[in-house]
Amino acid sequence: MSVYEEISQRIKEADGVLIGASNGLSIAEGYHLFADDGWFRENMGDFRKKYGIRCILQGMTIPLSSEGERWAYYSRVIKAKSLQSEPTQIMKDMYELVKGKDYFVVTSNAEDHFVPAGFAEERVFEMEGKLTEMRCASGCCEELYSDKEVVLQMADAEVDGSVPSDLCPKCPRCGGSMIVNYGDASSFQGEKSWQEKADRYQAFINRMHGKKLVILEFGVGWRNQLIKAPFMRLTATEPYARYVTFNKGEIYIPDEIREKSIGVDQDIAVALREIVKER
Repeated sequence: MSVYEEISQRIKEADGVLIGASNGLSIAEGYHLFADDGWFRENMGDFRKKYGIRCILQGMTIPLSSEGERWAYYSRVIKAKSLQSEPTQIMKDMYELVKGKDYFVVTSNAEDHFVPAGFAEERVFEMEGKLTEMRCASGCCEELYSDKEVVLQMADAEVDGSVPSDLCPKCPRCGGSMIVNYGDASSFQGEKSWQEKADRYQAFINRMHGKKLVILEFGVGWRNQLIKAPFMRLTATEPYARYVTFNKGEIYIPDEIREKSIGVDQDIAVALREIVKER
């Protein structure tokens, strides 16, 4: 039996599937937060030249000169990387693996690719926020709002690296500025939306106690304490849990769970295609 056959069989027999995803999955889809790559140079070259930034994430963390400039930067990234015309084959294949199963997704990726691929919104926990949501910059409320429509408007109206001030979104409650619900600016830990998703995650874990649980981990680095560390503890404590980690060039499985684990050192897109074929 090949490793792909084994993974497919494990999923077929499972009572539930827990998916974890981080930057490695984004990179496999062509969205590289940390790279000064061709896409970044071509599409964000003016910001690169003006501010000396060398990757998407760096531009999200430095103060830009104006609100219009900040929304120009974000609207370009969100339009290109989040508002896709259709899901990638990677996401379609991933959903195919869990369709019809009791599943849950936890991810530090913010590009919002899971729900458009078919995953139920209430079964996806974006632990560091979503680029497709915005919130009040002053924190006057805990409400989150979709930014998809305004992002397209701003991207079309941008002139010389800035969005006209009258198009920059305002909080419906206080009239103040809005910010993208991501990273340090997100409702990360403790606020209503985040806590509700965290509670659903915990409810899934509780529901899987003592059952056959397959844990699929995509592109999560070995030092990751947000996703990988809890996944490995869960594998160790749940007697029928099986852990499968996909990460090309970096497979980390501690000795205490090695007999319950599978490491796939392969391109995620290729591996998923092969597993889907086995199903």
